[in-house]
Amino acid sequence: MSAAASLVVAIVLAGCGTNEFFAGRLLPPSRLVERVLIAVQNPSAFSKGTLEFVDAYYDERSGYAGTPSSFSIAGYSGNLPVSIQNMPEEQRGAVYGAGDGALALIDYQNEKELGGAAGLNGLSSSIFITRNQEFVFAANQNQGLFTVADQIGKQSLPLGLPGVYRVSVNPGGTVALAFVQNSNYMYYARQLSTSQSFQYSAGPPSWPKAAVDCEPQNAPTWCLFQAQSPDHIDATGNYYGAPLAFDRPIKAVFSADGSKAYILNCGPECGGTASSISIVPIGPLVFQQGLPSGLLPCNSAPCANPSTSAMTTIAVPGGASNALVDTNTMYVVGQQPQVISGQTYYGGHLTVVDLTKNTTSTPVSISDGVPGGVSRMLLADDNTLWIGMRQCANGVRYATGAAGGYGCLTMYNTSTNQVTTIEPYLGDATGIAAITGLHKIYAAEGGQVYIYSTKDGTALDNQYVTVTGTAWDVAYMDALSDSDNTVY
Repeated sequence: MSAAASLVVAIVLAGCGTNEFFAGRLLPPSRLVERVLIAVQNPSAFSKGTLEFVDAYYDERSGYAGTPSSFSIAGYSGNLPVSIQNMPEEQRGAVYGAGDGALALIDYQNEKELGGAAGLNGLSSSIFITRNQEFVFAANQNQGLFTVADQIGKQSLPLGLPGVYRVSVNPGGTVALAFVQNSNYMYYARQLSTSQSFQYSAGPPSWPKAAVDCEPQNAPTWCLFQAQSPDHIDATGNYYGAPLAFDRPIKAVFSADGSKAYILNCGPECGGTASSISIVPIGPLVFQQGLPSGLLPCNSAPCANPSTSAMTTIAVPGGASNALVDTNTMYVVGQQPQVISGQTYYGGHLTVVDLTKNTTSTPVSISDGVPGGVSRMLLADDNTLWIGMRQCANGVRYATGAAGGYGCLTMYNTSTNQVTTIEPYLGDATGIAAITGLHKIYAAEGGQVYIYSTKDGTALDNQYVTVTGTAWDVAYMDALSDSDNTVY
């Protein structure tokens, strides 16, 4: 349903005494049905953060006839919000504050904060909450902790892993992967049932084989494992063997059916040798209780061990620090080092991977960014892929005066496989939201909110959605799918 049709339906139903407007969603207090949430830092001398939202249909911050003058999430008082985990299907959001380490849970339906996630350990370098809001997984690099915070069981389980700095969780919330900076290994968390606690003569008591850390140690409920080749399986249903070796793994994205994890090997931009993608089966990593431990699908236990054949790795010479999967196509972005006048600069590249054939396209030049940094990627209307980078003014494009400029936001046409626009430099691109059906995106660039057409990449009028303070992230609260999300 288009945005205009949604608005008409909402008005008609409201007149009939019904407040539903899409998929059973109720009309919120603001009575807006196309909302973009904006994470704003330092909006005033008295606040370190606020969550404002605007009418994305009319691109307007205020209500009808200027009343109210602005909209915001009631009860939110976070410190320096930096990321919005957008879950429109659940009518929820999770906003992380870099100033206080809190993860605030936002009720989209009632436009208010529900409270904060419990059990976190200080500031997180990477954090994720499952869609059912049962578990929060967080990496605290300063303390060397990978924390599993059980929101229902009210348990906080800090698993020791020195150098951990990234977390990746699959869409179903059944697999959590941990990545250590400057390491060639990957780790995964798994929940054990009571019957899976066994004694081994080697290693600490009660630890399954290949476990790095378990909590609690006297009767483990959660363990952190190093990813192993599946040569053997122990009594707890965990595989072990030689450790799987990668090349500076930095993140994982997942296949549409959930059966595979694509590990992004950052390679040269992270101090490694060669950038690539490694394909790892999800089955052995599944941690939810009651699920089979073998490769999926597996309808009866015990499940057979997976093949011990070599892990599939696809070379991606353009770099691999972030990626987005669209059915059988993966879009991979990364930074490629280049020496110019004796100094090393990094150039942004996009590579298209055909997952049915495991083949790659020739990398194309896009916005430059921080090597190994967190970029933003999002699919939008009109066959467009939008990519946001930080510190693009320090890259190859700036150093060489490349045609098209050195802006931090790139629009790529997935139909023609062409970079159609690299925006003028406005500062770091830290957030993107696709307003599907309305042929536009919202972006947070240089601390302000901008709007662009997905038809040709041109800038649209943003004067009525600008904010006071620093806009760091944006999210389309009324998107049809949780995939409309730039932080994953």
